[in-house]
Amino acid sequence: MTFAAFPAVAVLLGAGVTFIRTPSSAVRSAVQHFAAGVIFCVLATELLPDLVHRKMPLVTVIGFSAGVALMLAVKWMGDQKALTESGRSTSSLMAAMGVDIVLDGVLIGLSFSAGEKQGLLLTIALVLEVFFLGVSCATSLGALGRSKRSIGLACASLAAGLCLGAASGAMVLSHVKPAYVDGMLAFGVAALLYLVTEELLVEAHEEPETPIQTAMFFVGFIVLFTIDMMI
Repeated sequence: MTFAAFPAVAVLLGAGVTFIRTPSSAVRSAVQHFAAGVIFCVLATELLPDLVHRKMPLVTVIGFSAGVALMLAVKWMGDQKALTESGRSTSSLMAAMGVDIVLDGVLIGLSFSAGEKQGLLLTIALVLEVFFLGVSCATSLGALGRSKRSIGLACASLAAGLCLGAASGAMVLSHVKPAYVDGMLAFGVAALLYLVTEELLVEAHEEPETPIQTAMFFVGFIVLFTIDMMI
């Protein structure tokens, strides 16, 4: 829960930044590339090798498939936020963001089943991702004319959801057999792969980008890889 507090605060900071000045599309793209590289590094160097060493292919396939199915369901919910953009409803937007951030919290809890170092690295990666989730939430609600107070409350509920997800992930892992831990790790791997390929990078490519912005993906990867080696 101590680790989960950092991304929870990042959500609130993301919302707070928009009250001062919304980051430009170029800055958002660069940071999203960086965050994608960081998360991909955690997958490649920590979580995937751990799954290989556990040698439970059937459980891994089941957990991975469940993760893909859930993320596709989250995508469907996210697609409904077009209603929000027309001003008719905010429920689909908040529902999609709520599911997303609770899942991020669960992933933090799951990552600690692979070791404290893995949990630390994933937490670092998710801090960047949820920061811009807070920016996105505040920007979308502000465009609909919501007050700063209501925006703050909405982002605070997202931060609380992340902590709740982390607590749930930790509690579940403390009462399950090793095979279930493997399945949950595979579930988390699928969710993170989706986050990198279908959310962070897709959003980063929505605006024309420079080679420097693209290079931030590789900067994020090598920075966390270096930290991993030092740890």
